[in-house]
Amino acid sequence: MYTSTLLLAAALNAAPVDADLTAALAALEPKVVAWRRDIHQHPELGAQEVRTAGIVAAHLRELGFEVRTGIAATGVSGVLKGGKPGPKIALRADMDALPVTEETGLPFASKVTTEYRGQPVGVMHACGHDAHTAIVMGVAELLAARREQLAGEVMVIFQPAEEGPPEPGAPFGARWMLDQGLFADWKPEAVYGLHVWASLPAGMVGYRSGPTMAAADEWVLTLKGAQTHGSRPWDGIDPLTVAAQVQLAMQSIVARQVDIVRSPVVLTTGAIQGGVRYNIIPEQVTMTGTLRSFDEEVRADVVRRIERTAASIAQASGASAEFAINVTAPLTRNQAALAERSGTVLRTAIGESQVKEMPLLTVAEDFSQYAEAAPTFIYFVGATAPGTPPREAAPNHSPRFLLDEEALKVGVRTLAALAIDRLEGP
Repeated sequence: MYTSTLLLAAALNAAPVDADLTAALAALEPKVVAWRRDIHQHPELGAQEVRTAGIVAAHLRELGFEVRTGIAATGVSGVLKGGKPGPKIALRADMDALPVTEETGLPFASKVTTEYRGQPVGVMHACGHDAHTAIVMGVAELLAARREQLAGEVMVIFQPAEEGPPEPGAPFGARWMLDQGLFADWKPEAVYGLHVWASLPAGMVGYRSGPTMAAADEWVLTLKGAQTHGSRPWDGIDPLTVAAQVQLAMQSIVARQVDIVRSPVVLTTGAIQGGVRYNIIPEQVTMTGTLRSFDEEVRADVVRRIERTAASIAQASGASAEFAINVTAPLTRNQAALAERSGTVLRTAIGESQVKEMPLLTVAEDFSQYAEAAPTFIYFVGATAPGTPPREAAPNHSPRFLLDEEALKVGVRTLAALAIDRLEGP
């Protein structure tokens, strides 16, 4: 682990990259920092990234990209054609923020508030999408300056709603962009993405071949009873008590019924909603949560067990249970051959010791949707300041998530290296 930014800078400058690119990276760094800080101070929720999309589109037009806007409401794409024929690749960034009230104390901290699903919330780039947007803007500028050297074409994708749409049931950003013809007339041979990550120190990157991030499902369980006065529960059917029993029983599904040695599974309830008054037993309770899995057979088995458990407990009390589940992101898998080549590029770009193999992650990413169009590769860029143990750092999605801006430099350098490898390499 690095103990100073001087050591980090020395490691970055040690990588064998041509002098022109090294100079371009140094000149670009202040711009990338400024973009990221501006976007961080003005965050926008999924499918509402109007300001951010406008900044991105204007930048791409200035660079000479063929720009398309309004894909999936606010999505932006831009295509740059190189001076020679060659492959087509895509680089993806996500633009949306989260309904989180920032607690970092940064001078450019977000003070934005809005309403999300009927509740007043703060808005914050608590997952680093401001960094992703700034990094890909920077890589776009680097590639545009090398246009005549490029053999092939590159599309940069600035995606809305990776964290999900404002309203439940609507498509996430990647699926939405694909459904609206993102690749209808332009087919990539590979799609690359990155994600800043609090569990890695700044200066390092991580990746793995094959399954990388879990498939994610959003589930909703509706329990219906019979409303009655709180003083006379025997006159009705209490769905709150049924919900409590279901919640406890669901914990035993993973703990006692699933072979987690074969494949990890996470089953979480995120909200239980029911009732409006202290002395009324409500008619209905709704439970919502997420299921994370790495194997389709295991996923299907857990879904059957949830349905059976909820229905049995509800029936025993005279209530009813209605279960629905919606895939929010398929399994994120790095294609083996692409991961092998990309790992070599990453090690060349920042040094062997600064690249590590990642474990399976139970977080999910809708970047996985792009795999239906082409082989994909996503990697993680360390975001935690040198000297801070990553285990003690505020994680992604925390109101105190704090990005070390050295991650911007590493992100631009590595993503540019991956693009140049494909468009200027053998």
